[in-house]
Amino acid sequence: MANLSPQSTARIARHPIHPMLVPFPIACFVGTLLTDIAYWRTAEMMWANFSSWLVSAGVVLGILAAIAGLIDFIGDRRIRSTPPAWPHLIGNVLVLVIGTINMFIHTRDAWTSVVPWGLALSALTVLILLFTGWMGWSMVYRHRVGVAE
Repeated sequence: MANLSPQSTARIARHPIHPMLVPFPIACFVGTLLTDIAYWRTAEMMWANFSSWLVSAGVVLGILAAIAGLIDFIGDRRIRSTPPAWPHLIGNVLVLVIGTINMFIHTRDAWTSVVPWGLALSALTVLILLFTGWMGWSMVYRHRVGVAE
C-alpha cells in the first residue's frame, strides 16, 4: 500500500533526520536564556561564559537542523502545502538570525553581553521556539508529515 503521508526526504533508514536534530539547538537556546538569567541575577562570570558557549552551539546545531528541515521542505510539495509548514520555516529562520546576532552580542565583556540585549534576545528566541515547536508538532501529529502508515 502506498504511503499517503508527506514523507521526509532527509532520512536515515526511513527515520527523518530533522526531528532527530532539533532537540539539541532548542536545549542550547533555552540553556542560554537560563544562564543569562543566572548571570543577570548573580553577576557570576561563569554564567556569561556558559551563555556564550550555549548560544554558539545553538546556532551551529540549528544550522544543521535547518539544512535537514529545508531538504524535507523542498523535497515534497505536500509538506510545503501543509498550513503550518511556512510559519515553521519562517519562524526557525528568524530564530537562527536572532541567535546569530545574539552570538555576536555575547562576544562582548560579560555585563554588556547579557544585560540588556543578550537577555532580551535569548527570551525572544525561546518565545519564537515555542511557536515554531507548536507548528512542528502540528505538522507531525495533525498532518502526519514524516509518519509511516
